[in-house]
Amino acid sequence: MSALAVALGMGVAVGTAIGFEKIGGYIPCMLCLQQRIPYYVGIPIMVVTLVLALFRFPAVLTRGLLVAGGVLMLYSLYLGSFHAGVEWGWWTGPHDCGVVVAPDTGDGVSGILDAINTIIPPSCDTAALRVLGLSFAGWNAVTSMLLAAVAFRGAFARG
Repeated sequence: MSALAVALGMGVAVGTAIGFEKIGGYIPCMLCLQQRIPYYVGIPIMVVTLVLALFRFPAVLTRGLLVAGGVLMLYSLYLGSFHAGVEWGWWTGPHDCGVVVAPDTGDGVSGILDAINTIIPPSCDTAALRVLGLSFAGWNAVTSMLLAAVAFRGAFARG
């Protein structure tokens, strides 16, 4: 059932981020979008792990996939911690954060393509919102650490 807990946790975490973007109007920066990738990769892996566990596939396979989910969450922990450090000014972020370079199509199409060029995402060094002292990146780090712990506990549990 660790796979179910991790899959649901991943889904809630990335769903919350997308909800703040789509409903709350918070435009994600480049580092915010990068932090979603481990979730996008991890959710299907955890769903497959759950299916394999339900159909009693060899434990080494399900445990291996749980380890993969845990490693993805450790990577997400790194990304969230790095981004939070950039927001707190502990280190510098990527030089291209907040810069949008739209490809030149050369066809002179106006409308939505011109609108894309006018939208500038926020800089990575500014927290859009802090809740209980943590930004979205900080909460991602906390969530990732908890989900990694659940995945690794499931992978290495006896029995």
